[in-house]
Amino acid sequence: MPASPQFSPSRYREIDVSGTPRELGRQIGEAAGEEVRGFCSVALERVNLSCRISRERAIEVARRSQAYAEQYSPDLVEELAGTAEAARVSLDDLMLLQVRNQLRSEEQGACTSIAVAGTGPREQTGTLLLGQNWDADPALDPFTIVLTRRPADKPAFQCVTQAGLIAYIGYSEAGMGVCLNTLPAPSRVEGVPHYFTVRRILESRSLQEAVAAVTHAERAIPANIMLASPEGPADLEITLESVEVLYPQPGGLLTHTNHCEHQKLRQINEQFPELIQSHSRKARADSLLAGATALDRQAMELALADHQDQPRSICRHTSEDADTGFWQTVFSIIMEPAAGCMHVTRGTPCDHPRETYRLN
Repeated sequence: MPASPQFSPSRYREIDVSGTPRELGRQIGEAAGEEVRGFCSVALERVNLSCRISRERAIEVARRSQAYAEQYSPDLVEELAGTAEAARVSLDDLMLLQVRNQLRSEEQGACTSIAVAGTGPREQTGTLLLGQNWDADPALDPFTIVLTRRPADKPAFQCVTQAGLIAYIGYSEAGMGVCLNTLPAPSRVEGVPHYFTVRRILESRSLQEAVAAVTHAERAIPANIMLASPEGPADLEITLESVEVLYPQPGGLLTHTNHCEHQKLRQINEQFPELIQSHSRKARADSLLAGATALDRQAMELALADHQDQPRSICRHTSEDADTGFWQTVFSIIMEPAAGCMHVTRGTPCDHPRETYRLN
């Protein structure tokens, strides 16, 4: 495995693994065992900050969801088994990491995602850019790494992820890229864990294949996935019943926060409370980027660092809110899948530098 660059407090530790599913898992467990064990030790405690669930019930959900996962993608369960062995944790504990977002009755996250199809003047096209702020629990930062997987028979891909997850936010050598947003909508406790479908998207080679990967899963939770693909940017609004695709506005801009935009799903917004001013955050992102002279990385950086309506702004900081005030923008990411790189802040993007990570 290639060595990581010299340690920097603004840079996540990098790990590079390759091989069969079991080999991938074992290499991850060997290289990131400390982070995996740490994440397993605090995962349920952090979930219980916003809901109450016993360990016995959580493990029951994990085991039942593992059965769905084994039907959907047995090779990914095999990879997790390899990680569990090498990191010296149980497979139950690793599966619990995959189903954490199935244990809460409501989500409190509030991510903002952006995709642009051009990186020059508006009349030109260029490299597709994809990015987001990851608004979540900052206690997960110590368990976060940059992980490159090189499967034996699928495209290599790189993620910013908590160690132990089967996939997370990232991009692949096939031109796929994934950003993740909470989407309030009906859910159920058991089903294929969300991160398994994210993994299959990252292993896809086209938008059609990515949509099929989600459609074929018996899903447990709704989600929004902003995509880069060889066909261009797209956004998947995913409910238990359907997968609806949104495409960029004229000019190549696509943004999403935490409410349904597709006409078939908009009625769902009336049933669920708005997450951290989702509508106004989207309007603000659209306004900032519409006013930019070029849809480029600099314009995205400025939008993701914006503080209008703080603390419920695009760049989110802690607040006095008793229920969700501890959430903040833990990292901000801008990906260039065609160039094989991503630019990540370890911390809020308004006051932390962007570090560049490369797939090859």
